Amino acid sequence: MKLRALLVDDESPARKELRYLLQDYPDLQIIGEAANAIEALELINNLDYSVVFLDIDMPGLKGIDLARQLKDKKDAPAIIFITAHEEFAVDAFCVNALDYLLKPINTKRLDQAIKKLFVLHGALNGSAAVPTTEPSSSPEPGEPTANTQAQPPRPSTENGTRALEVIPVEQRGKTILLRPEEIIYIYTDKDNVFAKTQKESYLTRFTLRDLEARLNPNLFFRTHRCYLVNIKRMRELVPYFNGTYSVVVDDQERSEVPVSRTQSRKLKEILGL
Repeated sequence: MKLRALLVDDESPARKELRYLLQDYPDLQIIGEAANAIEALELINNLDYSVVFLDIDMPGLKGIDLARQLKDKKDAPAIIFITAHEEFAVDAFCVNALDYLLKPINTKRLDQAIKKLFVLHGALNGSAAVPTTEPSSSPEPGEPTANTQAQPPRPSTENGTRALEVIPVEQRGKTILLRPEEIIYIYTDKDNVFAKTQKESYLTRFTLRDLEARLNPNLFFRTHRCYLVNIKRMRELVPYFNGTYSVVVDDQERSEVPVSRTQSRKLKEILGL
């Protein structure tokens, strides 16, 4: 499934250049262009985009103002600013921009931004992989050459899919990317799934089944139909009744997580008991 992109810049040559640079990414499809933020907002309200490449200094509504309007929108697209102005970087951070690129576009910086985009969307729905090839261009002046040493393989799940490296969660209108190691346990509450860290619980967009399938099985264990627990954050295994247990974890509350009878046997095997 390709990610859908919208290009927004009041200068046609700038949009043309960006379209040319993005052709190196076959999993990214440009399906819209806008010459101003008002036109872009209308397009976004009528079609779901994965990402908006957004200029900041445009006549009328500024790009940064458009990003503020989109920040609290449900399923808002990622924002990658492309601008000639350095001074708006702090404002871009405040509207949760995925990246901030300066004109003229540095191809290596663009590649980094695209890879962040694919990591984000791969974590959201598992339908997009990080591009495996760099754009066919020479290093920019003054930049180090890429390290060509082989990188260690990323952990895989039992079904062979790549384990999630970040998990997008929601808090007060923001999307936060949690590393799996930060999560102590994951649980369901009615129709929602939450990730519990040391002090906070965050709403996720996944089902518990999805997370079980996409997380490293050497790190997370399904203790119960409603719980996935980080094995490294378990601190006590407490006998309960009828062969069941509870696990005490090391969050701030020293929470107890139930372990079903079937999963108790599996967990004891994993722990060598």
